[in-house]
Amino acid sequence: MPSAQDVGRMIARSIGPVAVGMAPQAAGGALRMILEIAIDGRGALPGAKAAAVRQLQRHRGAVDDAIQSLIDFHVRLASAQGFATNLGGIATLPVAIPANLTGVAVVQIRMVAAIAHLRGYDLADNRVRTALMMCLMGGEEVAKHIAIGDLPTSPMAVATAPVFDPELDRVVAEKVVADLGTRVTGKSMTLLLTRRVPLIGGGIGAAVDALSTQQIGEYAKSELVTRRSIRRPAPVTD
Repeated sequence: MPSAQDVGRMIARSIGPVAVGMAPQAAGGALRMILEIAIDGRGALPGAKAAAVRQLQRHRGAVDDAIQSLIDFHVRLASAQGFATNLGGIATLPVAIPANLTGVAVVQIRMVAAIAHLRGYDLADNRVRTALMMCLMGGEEVAKHIAIGDLPTSPMAVATAPVFDPELDRVVAEKVVADLGTRVTGKSMTLLLTRRVPLIGGGIGAAVDALSTQQIGEYAKSELVTRRSIRRPAPVTD
């Protein structure tokens, strides 16, 4: 299994073409592309199901242990990805921001999708995919949007709704992209001075991405409750 640093470098090398599509008017299409990469994998990067099954095997079918291991790994992965995309000094700022935004989204959706798979959700279901995107905003942001009427309900309710709502999916995509952009832009203001010493900038980027990934992982773990049991895989030996 690739290390977090190896996968982080893979993401940093491959996300450039996706990052270009993150303009607000292309939010839905860009996030769908990121969802496909995160769920199905790309190149040497295994998809969410493969990551989930691997951890379930390592923990001998203990779903809760596998989920915690997934969160821990993706926190390290976000740190490695954040470090890779935030290196380079102040001259790279306009390029690194969209690349970092996309890289963090790939890591975090992959983590949330893997958790959802272990809890028995169908990752091919568009209702579930809308819920996965909602989880990227984190619990506080979702609650705020529900309180002011921007969103009708929680990710869990969306994932188990009677039918898929394409208009809600569009709204969620736009709000997720706006939220990610705000987070990355806010982080860039902190990095603006520290990027004059590139290694310091990379370290701050890694810490911020790791923290947000930890928070989103814990939110997804609490929000996406078990729907059905999944078959226990055969254990693996290392």
